[in-house]
Amino acid sequence: MSEERIRLRIGGYQGPNSVLTAGLKRFVEELRKDTEDTFHIEAVDDVTVSGMGARTLFDGIENGAFDVGYMASGYLTARVPQLAVIDLPFSQADRHAAFAALADKAGEILRSAVEDSTGYCVLGFWDNGFRHLTNRRRPIRSPKDCAGLIVRTLDNRIYRETMAAMGLEPVVTDVKELRRAVAEGRVDAQENPLTNTVVFELYRHHPYVSLTGHFFGIVLFLANSAWFRSLPADAAAAVRRAAAAASMEQRRLAADQDVEAVNFLRKQGVAVIPQDELDGDAFRTACRQVIDKERATLDPALVAAYLG
Repeated sequence: MSEERIRLRIGGYQGPNSVLTAGLKRFVEELRKDTEDTFHIEAVDDVTVSGMGARTLFDGIENGAFDVGYMASGYLTARVPQLAVIDLPFSQADRHAAFAALADKAGEILRSAVEDSTGYCVLGFWDNGFRHLTNRRRPIRSPKDCAGLIVRTLDNRIYRETMAAMGLEPVVTDVKELRRAVAEGRVDAQENPLTNTVVFELYRHHPYVSLTGHFFGIVLFLANSAWFRSLPADAAAAVRRAAAAASMEQRRLAADQDVEAVNFLRKQGVAVIPQDELDGDAFRTACRQVIDKERATLDPALVAAYLG
């Protein structure tokens, strides 16, 4: 390896079939095409394969063990309160409107907030899909069907409060424990994008899926800020170009896979309950206090920029 080449360590946590991994691969392809031998690229598709948790990747990007990777924005809300605008339940029903906002003022505000409060540089906003409920007990059509069910969610206060408002009992596990927690029945339910339900094969243990769409998830495509700032101008520009191309491809794949996932799950015999068979008003009413409380803490300009 030439000493002039820039070392680039890339990490993910969702395995080879994930649309997030596809985004990383597109990033690598674009960067190699654009820069030839500028970077020496070391890529890890899934840190959990070696026994590490997803949190290890998140911390690793910030402390320099990795240079580039991704994380669901919800994991960072406790440190960057502005990201709560993405976490508001039942507030974003149109992924295209969300990304239009993130390409404009809302994205500018959130990029600055992340970069001012952390050691991350935001390279792009990726599509983590609408989050839905799956469970092993019964069809869920309204909050009353949630009573008594333990649900796995991610480590985010708003997520936990939303699950509780819907009548569920939230618990937190790392991604590396998700499959086992579901398979062993340690949780009755879990909430995730449909692609994760398929990729982690959760449908083998959860025969009921309710298309609640209670959150629209955003993944932050990130670089270690010190690493990125150290790049020569032409290399940094190439990283930005590759990130933009990867972001467009990842979003396209994510939207397509949402449709494919529903068809796949039905073919597996899973009972997929569409939104028009759910009591959406009851779910939104149950979460109204959470929504109002969080909106009151946010800059109205940011709320308007993201939600219209």
